[in-house]
Amino acid sequence: MRVFFLTILIMPIFLSAIYQSRTSLLRAWTSTTSTLLVSRLSWTSAFKMSTFQHPDYDIPITLPTGLTQSQLLAFSPFTTWLSTLQTSLNNQHTTPSHLFHPEPYTLRSITVQSFDLFGLPTNSRLGFLKLTSHLANAAGETLPGAVFLRGPSVAMLVMLIPDDVPRGKEQEEEERYVLLTVQPRIAAGSLAFVELPAGMVDEGGTFAGQAAREIEEELGIVISERELVSLSELVEAVDGGGGGGVEGGGGGQQHDVGELPRAVYPSAGGCDEYVAIYMHERRVPRAQLGEWTGKLTGLREHGEKITLKLVRMRDLWKEGARDAKCLAAVALWEGLRREGKV
Repeated sequence: MRVFFLTILIMPIFLSAIYQSRTSLLRAWTSTTSTLLVSRLSWTSAFKMSTFQHPDYDIPITLPTGLTQSQLLAFSPFTTWLSTLQTSLNNQHTTPSHLFHPEPYTLRSITVQSFDLFGLPTNSRLGFLKLTSHLANAAGETLPGAVFLRGPSVAMLVMLIPDDVPRGKEQEEEERYVLLTVQPRIAAGSLAFVELPAGMVDEGGTFAGQAAREIEEELGIVISERELVSLSELVEAVDGGGGGGVEGGGGGQQHDVGELPRAVYPSAGGCDEYVAIYMHERRVPRAQLGEWTGKLTGLREHGEKITLKLVRMRDLWKEGARDAKCLAAVALWEGLRREGKV
């Protein structure tokens, strides 16, 4: 009898607990299902795309939501890349010695996957673009076509010599210094990346003008465009800038090189960026060299937190060994010196 009464007392509590648990599970399932549905709808909306035919090349181009045809066609890194690529593809047909002449490749389509805007929402412009291009020949063979477009940049090799050093190659060799910048480069995973001063070329700007601005902003040195020497362009004057090469190394593909800007491509396997390298050398008071060492510079409103570092020119190859711009500048400068051009 006692067990019977205990069962009657406990049973409502037990049934209530089961009901509560079932209700909670149902709510959780409903909430999860709704979240998944919303996520799926958001994902579908985010990847909704539109397609148009390029007005000049009759190539289908697919765009993500938020990017318009007019924005893309006004983005000079895209138009420059596409024009250069089409010229290289045409060379396959017009140059019988081209390696791909028997089975030429054709650009079949372009898909823009993502983009970044620069500036304020009310006055923004395209900054970066990630796309895939489909290139194939009649045999069905394809070429890698993933591209990150960001446009050209400039780098500056600024060399300083104390004004009390006697003039002459040997004397100046010992005390020729180079200004480097140390700053966060998140893409490299570093908060103290050592490199040559550099910057992107603004839309419609000139390479020399941008180089002069970067030198003033990052180094605090005012230099006119006329005082800058383009190491990249000086190479052109040395045996035509092409070099002898190795026989049998490329055939007609060498014609494509002439379509490219005279600059350094740090990552041609996936990025269009090319860097024009400028040089400037001047004599300064010895005391001023010490003032530059460790100096904080950069445009804080642009997120630039730059520290200057002064190194001997003869040590530049190892001090800036992780920076492709730096190594390219060393190679160009030393090669041009051997040729008597600088």
